[in-house]
Amino acid sequence: MVWDVCCWRDMGPLIRLETTLTGDMYLGILSDHLYSFMSIVHFDGLGQFQQDNATLHESRVVTKWLQEHSSDFRHFQWPPKYPEMNIIENIRDALLHAVEKRSPPPHTPMDFLTALLDSWCEFPPGYLQTAVESMPRRFASLLRARGGPTRY
Repeated sequence: MVWDVCCWRDMGPLIRLETTLTGDMYLGILSDHLYSFMSIVHFDGLGQFQQDNATLHESRVVTKWLQEHSSDFRHFQWPPKYPEMNIIENIRDALLHAVEKRSPPPHTPMDFLTALLDSWCEFPPGYLQTAVESMPRRFASLLRARGGPTRY
């Protein structure tokens, strides 16, 4: 399993997770990797962080940390059980497709991780921009569906 972050113009780190993620481990990732990424890419404090509705993302320690860093970047608050609108899922799908197309294909877990990291570094920036620019359409579709299923 991996944790990743990206924005309109930059790919952030792709972090290998050795075990099931806990709230404390996620807090470590945010403080060690997200904070530095956001401070470099969005040094003006105008960056916006979006995550999915995983339970550990709402843990007390994570919520407190995000509140403490609210002047460094904004955090989208998603209501519980709300439809997933995070573009990272589409980006991950494209990343896995790129790994599947590699020659030779990865055969071991370490080969797969190496292929993931290589594909992540080779990801075309235009794809990220297109994904980010799709957000207004995604939200409009969600509103039309009144929170129900959309084509995204």
